[in-house]
Amino acid sequence: MLNRNFWDPFREMIRLSEAMDRLFEESFVRPTSWMLGRGGETGYWVPIDIVETDNDYIVKASLPGFKPEDIQVNITGETLTISGNYKAEEPKDARYVLRERCLGSFSRTITLPVPVEADKAVAHFEHGELTLTLPKVEEVRTKQIKISVGEQPQLSSTAESAQPQA
Repeated sequence: MLNRNFWDPFREMIRLSEAMDRLFEESFVRPTSWMLGRGGETGYWVPIDIVETDNDYIVKASLPGFKPEDIQVNITGETLTISGNYKAEEPKDARYVLRERCLGSFSRTITLPVPVEADKAVAHFEHGELTLTLPKVEEVRTKQIKISVGEQPQLSSTAESAQPQA
């Protein structure tokens, strides 16, 4: 099947808006994040991949060291938010010589190109990777239409009555 991806200026504007949000957050909200890694002192930057199929979006988020009960997923229309809190056991009678792992809370909000059916979404967590399967809303799914060859099929009686009379 031939799949053409046409340039969508609105999709590009959404991506630009998300990039500007990240830039603003990293520059002003958590200005020390450039020294400590993307998550900063009190947060964790979640790398996310999104794959589109005809019927679904497959979202993969890397969350090493997290427990499933410390992660929340919320979907509203085409907005997906993954958030959570990372807690590590503090060593007793010891002090850190080097500490690079981020602790604390995180939140990532992504705008999907189309709304998804939140009630039918499936989440799976294994080996530090969260996988979400988000079914597209039925009216925006790709539908293949079979092309008939030969005589044109007869119109139904309701379709014939809708035709203008000459």
